[in-house]
Amino acid sequence: MVTSRPEIVGTFGIVTTTHWLSTTVGMAILERGGNAFDAAVAAGCVMHIVEPEQNGPGGDVPIVLWSAQNQKVEVICGQGVAPAGATAAKIKALGFDMMPGIGHIPAVVPGSFGAWMLLLQEYGTMSVRDVLSPAIEIARNGFHVKPEVALTLRNLNSFFKEHWPSSAAVYLPDGQVPEADSLLALPAQAETYARIILEAEAAGGSRDRQIEAARRAWYEGFVAEAIDAFFRQPVMDTSGEAHAGFMTGQDLANWRATVEEPISARYHDYEVFKPGPWAQSPVMLQQLTLLKGFDLDAMDPAGADFVHTVQECAKLAFADRDSFYGDPKFADVPIRVLLGEEYNAERRKLVTSTASLELRPGMIGNFGGGIPQHALGSTKMAHRDVLAGADEECPRTYAQYVASKHGDTCHLDIIDKWGNMVSATPSGGWLSGSPVVPGIGIPVSVRGQMFWLDEGHPNCIEPGKRPRTTLTPSLATRKGVPYIAFGTPGGDQQDQWSLHAFLRHIHHGLNLQQAIDAPSFYTKHLASSFYPREWAPGHLAVESTFSAETLAELDRRGHRLEIHGRWEHYNSVTMATKSGRILRAGASPRRMQSCAIGR
Repeated sequence: MVTSRPEIVGTFGIVTTTHWLSTTVGMAILERGGNAFDAAVAAGCVMHIVEPEQNGPGGDVPIVLWSAQNQKVEVICGQGVAPAGATAAKIKALGFDMMPGIGHIPAVVPGSFGAWMLLLQEYGTMSVRDVLSPAIEIARNGFHVKPEVALTLRNLNSFFKEHWPSSAAVYLPDGQVPEADSLLALPAQAETYARIILEAEAAGGSRDRQIEAARRAWYEGFVAEAIDAFFRQPVMDTSGEAHAGFMTGQDLANWRATVEEPISARYHDYEVFKPGPWAQSPVMLQQLTLLKGFDLDAMDPAGADFVHTVQECAKLAFADRDSFYGDPKFADVPIRVLLGEEYNAERRKLVTSTASLELRPGMIGNFGGGIPQHALGSTKMAHRDVLAGADEECPRTYAQYVASKHGDTCHLDIIDKWGNMVSATPSGGWLSGSPVVPGIGIPVSVRGQMFWLDEGHPNCIEPGKRPRTTLTPSLATRKGVPYIAFGTPGGDQQDQWSLHAFLRHIHHGLNLQQAIDAPSFYTKHLASSFYPREWAPGHLAVESTFSAETLAELDRRGHRLEIHGRWEHYNSVTMATKSGRILRAGASPRRMQSCAIGR
C-alpha cells in the first residue's frame, strides 16, 4: 500500500509533531543527548511560536508520559483554572447566556509554561537555556508563514486595528498582513523567553533552582504583572462590547502545574492511558469500552459497518461527556461507572443499524441525562455533499465571527533510546482568542469558553476550577509494555480521529502511516465545546476517498453526510511506537506541515 510518506523507523529516537520546525528541534535535542522530555519542552515551546493560530506560550497543555526511570504512566496537568473572581452569576449579570468565545471574560490561568517547566524539572536533564533557545532563535529570525496563518490574519486585520491594537502591533508588522510564504518574526515573544532565561540563571545554584526561578518569573514575576495590569483594561469580546477581565496576578501566583495519576481502560491486549475528566480524554476510553462488544476485526476498516459502528458509539460517549464531565476537584464525576462494562452494556444496546439523530446521555442514579441545550447555539443540520464550511451562517457581529473562528491545537509524540515516551497536546493562547498582553507579546488562553453557566452542571464555571477541555493526548501499553504515544489537533474531533487510527492499526494491521492516511471521518453530533456551542444532528463528515459503495450505504443508514475532498479534514494524527529496540513514527499529510523523523 502506497502511503503519503514513509513510516519512520529507527532505534535512537523518534519525534513526530504537527509542525516540521518543532519536529526538527525535538530531534536536535535528542541528538545533543537530551531525553524525550527535554525534547518535548523544546519542541512544544517552538510550536507556540510557529503555530500562533493554533496555540501560544499563554495557552494550555496536558501531557501523558512513561518514565523509564519511574516505570509508570503519569499525567502532567497544564490546564489553568478560572480566576478567583469569575462566577456564573457575575458573567450572566454582564448579559451573557453562554460563555463568550473571545476577550478577557473566558480567560484562564495560562498553564503551558508551568507544565513544561514541571516536565523539565521532574523528568528532563537539560537547562532552561537549552530548551528555550531554539524558540528564541526562531521568534527573532522569523518563521515561514503558512497560508492558514496569512488567511487568519487577513480576516482579523480590521478587528485587530480597531479593537485589539496590541495584537496588531505583534502580528501585523508595519501595519501589514504577512503574506503566505513570507517570514514573520515575533521579537516580543523572543524577549519574554530571553528574560526568563536571564532570571533563571541569575538565581544560580542547581538546575532545579533555576527552573523554579523561571517558573516564578512567569507566575509571580514580570509576566504575571503584565497580565494583571492588562486585564483591568476593557477589551472587545463576543458581546460586541468591551469588558475588563477577572484575571489577576494573584490567580497566576496561586496556580501550579501538577503530576496526576492517569485514568485508563483495557482494550484487548492494550491499556490506554489518558488525563482525567477535566479533559474530554475519558470519552475515548468509553468508546473503546463500547466497541468491545463488536467484532471490529471482521470489519473492513474503510467499510460502512466500521464507520457506522464506531460513529454510533462515539455519539453515546460524547453525550455522556457533555452530561457528566467536569473538574473532579469540584464535581463528583462517576468515571468508574462511565467506563464500566455494566453501564456500557446497556448503552451498547442503543447502537442499531440506523444513525441516531438525538443526543442521548445516560443516567447514573439521579445524575446525568441532561445537556444544557437551552444554552446551545443554533442547531445546524448537515447536508449531503456540502463542502466544508459551505453551510455556515454569518454571525450577528464581527466579534462573534472572530469568536466562531477559534484557533485549534497542536500535538507531539516523542520516544527516546532509553524508552521514555511522551505525548502532549499544546493549545490555547491563540492569536484569535484574546488580545496580546503588552510588554510580553502573547495572548492568554480563553479555554474558559468551554465552561457552562448552568450552576447545576458539573462543568459550570467556578473560581479555581479547570474547564472541561478538548485536549487529549494518549499513551498505551501492549501486554503491559509501553507501546504507543499518539494524538491530534481537532477540538471535539481529537478523540475521534486518533481513535480511528489506533483501531485501524491494532485491528487491521495497518502500519502507523497507513492508519493515519486511511479515509477520515468524524461527527458534529455533539454539543460543540466552542462558542457558539452548535450541534448537528446525524452529521457525519467523510473524505471522498471512501468508496462510492461505502458512502451510499452510510447514506442509506440515515447519516447526514458532509463530503470533503481527499485529505481535506483537519485530521493531523501523529503516532509513535516502541517494540523492543525498534521505534516507529508517522504523521498526517492533511495539513501539509506535520512531520515525523528519527534514526
